[in-house]
Amino acid sequence: MTDLTMAAAAALAVGILIGVLLGRSTGQGSYLRQRRTEQQIDELRNEYTRYQAQVNEHFMESVHLLRRFNDSYRDVNQHMTKSATRLCNDAELIHELEQNSAQRLNNERKEGSEPPRDYAPKDPDSSGTLAEDYGLKEKSQAKVKA
Repeated sequence: MTDLTMAAAAALAVGILIGVLLGRSTGQGSYLRQRRTEQQIDELRNEYTRYQAQVNEHFMESVHLLRRFNDSYRDVNQHMTKSATRLCNDAELIHELEQNSAQRLNNERKEGSEPPRDYAPKDPDSSGTLAEDYGLKEKSQAKVKA
């Protein structure tokens, strides 16, 4: 019986040793995979942050360039109006240029913008094409009649 007890103890020791070795190798692999995944997530976050910064920079530069473009356009228009006034003898052309210039200045001074308008012809009880339920009543009535 002592041989059987010794064999069981040896098998138990070998089993524990194999379990410890497998646990360590699996634990290290799991830890390494988790660490690699965290690094990838950090890299993606950094890339996303850089992308957002690039988009913001693009739009800020676009706004600046458009503002400069509008200023240059206004300067050219004023220059042409002044030159036409000074150099042209045609009173009708001068008057038209001054009116166009004044109209552009008034349009530039308007503040705010309007939301899109719903220009669809409609009855007072019906909704326009920009409404969420546009066309749903007609479709549901057509299904009922069919």
